[in-house]
Amino acid sequence: MARIRKGVSYRPMKRAFTRYSKFKNKSFVKTRPVCRVVRFDMGNVKKKYDYVLNLISKQNIQIRDNAMESARLAGNRILERVLGKDGFHLRVRKFPHHILRENPLAAGAGADRMSTGMAHSFGKIIGIAAQIKKGDELFTLKVKKTHLKTARKAMQKISLKLPKSYSITVEQIGTPKKTAKGPAMQKATEKKKAETAKA
Repeated sequence: MARIRKGVSYRPMKRAFTRYSKFKNKSFVKTRPVCRVVRFDMGNVKKKYDYVLNLISKQNIQIRDNAMESARLAGNRILERVLGKDGFHLRVRKFPHHILRENPLAAGAGADRMSTGMAHSFGKIIGIAAQIKKGDELFTLKVKKTHLKTARKAMQKISLKLPKSYSITVEQIGTPKKTAKGPAMQKATEKKKAETAKA
């Protein structure tokens, strides 16, 4: 049985190869593997919730679609078991567009003669991955106030299934985000207030 290589081989960010078209003559990448992430929205999408939890990446990284699907299943399993299918809304925020490729190596007798170079400069397509930048949201989960503890547990489980480290933020839906006001911002606000008072 063929095994895939370890994810550490594909973590560093590289130039994204995504030019795929339904018209083959316009495609730079002539074929694309099927995405292993089965669903991007789980739970009840229309229901109103109190809190939203975001899983945010702490560094630039590439994540393969099989890792994203594994994390999605782990989190969704906990949520459905405790909250039911209508008690939450889990969303995968990134799509694996990036095409992974490598130089195919043969094994067995005469393999050294075949492994002298690439047949094509692009290489052989072996999978797809999502390119995540530092500060990007990878998963978003909406729940009621009474289910916050379960939601945190599910997001923690999701982060353990993914490579590298992540932070989990909790925000109340409907409250404005706080913005840090530096000296320059305060001066501009005071100046605007003074101009309004004169007018």
